Amino acid sequence: MTSQEMASRVAELGPWFYPFDLGHGVRTESAIPASVTGIFETRLAMVNRAVESRFGARLAQASCLDIGCHEGFYTVAMARRGMRRVMGMDVREVNLRKARFVAEALGLSNVSFFEGNCERLDAEQVGRFDLTLFLGVLYHLENPMLCLRNLSAVTGELAIVETQVIEEVHGSTEWGARDWTREYQGVLAVIDESPEFHADNRETGGTPVALCPSPKALEFMLRQAGFRKVEFLPPPPGAYEQHLRGKRVVCAAYK
Repeated sequence: MTSQEMASRVAELGPWFYPFDLGHGVRTESAIPASVTGIFETRLAMVNRAVESRFGARLAQASCLDIGCHEGFYTVAMARRGMRRVMGMDVREVNLRKARFVAEALGLSNVSFFEGNCERLDAEQVGRFDLTLFLGVLYHLENPMLCLRNLSAVTGELAIVETQVIEEVHGSTEWGARDWTREYQGVLAVIDESPEFHADNRETGGTPVALCPSPKALEFMLRQAGFRKVEFLPPPPGAYEQHLRGKRVVCAAYK
């Protein structure tokens, strides 16, 4: 495509959530506030660090599935790193049209996209991937435990999960009788995303109901989903403020 053709497509497909540099002076501008866009680079820096640590010289032979890829910002980043095969999946076709355009404009032949819902992700259909990304998705979901089990089923080596988290709650509850109790393994907050969902906000989940975990709950759920080891990754210097305050976390979950 010529720069004029790319610029025309950028305008046609807008507004954009992610900022992409397509070369030849053509860029997409993020429609979200500038005070929030730092989250993109923090996520990417933390993903890149974990990927390099795990795969290193094997990166060119590795495959990646980006679940809830949106416009393909991180999918494209993994493809540009030279991974053998990269796939992005999103619940909204309108997001995937943008992702496919970006991949085409950048001339990436190792990346593809498909529409799908992580609640119905079938490992027998999509296969297993060395690396899976689950970034900014979990806290928008009605069935997070089901989705983490599906995530585990398609992960060969490493899953990277980034999510908003709530404050930890410690304690126990009666469980069948006054003297029978169970300790909390973290907690989930029920969040109503109805205003955004019914306004066709493309960053919500597939329903208005969202369950957001505490850090302890997230680790427990990942282990129950089948990951043998879970690490909370430290944010880099200058990270997005929510990562620095622990309101968002990035987990490396290993099979």
